[in-house]
Amino acid sequence: MSSKSPENDQNRYRRQLGVLEELGQKTLEDSSVAVVGLGGLGSPAATYLALAGLGKLVLADHDKVELSNLNRQFLHWNEDLNRRKSESAREKLKKLNPEIAVETFEGKLTSDNMENLPATDLIVGSVDNFETRYLLNELAVKREIPYVHGAVEGFSGQLTTIVPDESPCLRCIFPESPPEKTGMPILGTTAGLIGTLMANETIKYLSGRGSLISGELLLADLTSNEFDLVKYQKNPDCPICGP
Repeated sequence: MSSKSPENDQNRYRRQLGVLEELGQKTLEDSSVAVVGLGGLGSPAATYLALAGLGKLVLADHDKVELSNLNRQFLHWNEDLNRRKSESAREKLKKLNPEIAVETFEGKLTSDNMENLPATDLIVGSVDNFETRYLLNELAVKREIPYVHGAVEGFSGQLTTIVPDESPCLRCIFPESPPEKTGMPILGTTAGLIGTLMANETIKYLSGRGSLISGELLLADLTSNEFDLVKYQKNPDCPICGP
């Protein structure tokens, strides 16, 4: 039985109510988000959304937990090896906040089945390849919902929030997929920072607080502690968000 009640809300979210206020918190609790990719970026993104009291999370990741994941994917533990990441993550998030709803999307997301991803208010794309990023971008534009994109490598990361009809989409920013890398080096702290910022963008959008990193690409170089914002314009000929 759920322990959710107004009294629980006041206690659990008391410290953030001073930031979001009751209306912002209520909007979070009435919202749903799909987190696609439950690795280094998805772990902090999904965790902070769950802790903030998001109403429903839809978790999607077809991979199984491997030992090499554990330096950064903190939703998965040693006892989860060879277990589906979606189920491992769901179990932890429900323990962190039993008041939220968490469901999973089974299977690999492809152009043939992406419409089967349950409808949500926003998509967090925490995947490691441009093929899936482009699919999520296309789905978000089609559904007219925001898409929060993040990527990391080593000490470097990037982030942007795509708002259909208002900002350039991912195809406007990256018309062609950069060369894919295998065995890419990733530091846990880099993924943790960018994934947390992805959750922050989501919370800001849903609660109506603050300004988004939209129409811009945040580039982070954590070796030199440099953060840059690169502005982009919509491509009028974009095959995804153009006329």
